[in-house]
Amino acid sequence: MTPDVWLPLPPDEIDGLPEGPRYHFWDGGETYPADPEECDFYVVPYMKPAEVCLRPLPRMRSVRVVQTLSAGIDHVRPGLKDLPSGVRLCNARGVHEASTAELTLTLILASLRGIPGFVRAQDRGEWQGGFRPALADRTVLIVGYGSIGAAVEDRLVPFEVARVARVARSARTTERGPVHPLTELPSLLPEADVVVLTTPLTESTRHLVDAAFLARMKDGALLVNVARGPVVDTKALLTEVGSGRITAALDVTDPEPLPADHPLWEAPGVLVTPHVGGPTSAFLPRAKRLLRDQLRRYVNHEELGNVILVTGTEDV
Repeated sequence: MTPDVWLPLPPDEIDGLPEGPRYHFWDGGETYPADPEECDFYVVPYMKPAEVCLRPLPRMRSVRVVQTLSAGIDHVRPGLKDLPSGVRLCNARGVHEASTAELTLTLILASLRGIPGFVRAQDRGEWQGGFRPALADRTVLIVGYGSIGAAVEDRLVPFEVARVARVARSARTTERGPVHPLTELPSLLPEADVVVLTTPLTESTRHLVDAAFLARMKDGALLVNVARGPVVDTKALLTEVGSGRITAALDVTDPEPLPADHPLWEAPGVLVTPHVGGPTSAFLPRAKRLLRDQLRRYVNHEELGNVILVTGTEDV
């Protein structure tokens, strides 16, 4: 059987796609490029609302692979119940590490060095000097130490940080040092000058950063969220930053998009960027490389990379 592949990028713009499949371009438009029931390999449109990405899934009765172009899969998970057993869900590990890590360092440096204030002063034509904290000699805690967390650490090293502490769901050892389990997070938080969130959104990480988490952060610490908005309890965060005890830099928020009248926009010590960690010039080359590799594996009946779960084998 000739497999049907749905791509959110025009197939003729992806050099090196394996021969054999029928390729269809669909980026979330109202009209489907082919019958969803015949789709074997579905690449989810990138940066589209969840309702768009999920719309064809109930009709995809023959699908064998669902491939996201995002590191997170939380926007796709609600539609997995509509799929037959044995469907492999794959994420985009390897695509967003560079861009997200770059933005993480940008948010840290901009927040510590007071760049938003300088920009506002420039708009007013005011010359405002002052003494600001450096990233050098600081302790950074990375919560959710996967490939993006490791990429963040790669970029922290040249800045002469005093220490990088790493936390993941379970303990392990890396070339750079130990990764602590989540159970040790309470003892690590009071030592960190900068706390970076790179954890996926799951039921166990939703509101991981609650009032108790924030209360354990040291006075003057910076919270950086490049994970998912609901990892942080927004109400609890507003209370802490409102007191001036900590600051925050957020590429993701809850809710998202952030309404114009939301208090986070004007909260003291908060820098907000509109979920731009992934969409940069680095995205397309890496996304195309991932799709070429995954489709080559699929056509050759080889094991796929980045498999997060298989429907029918666990609770989705």
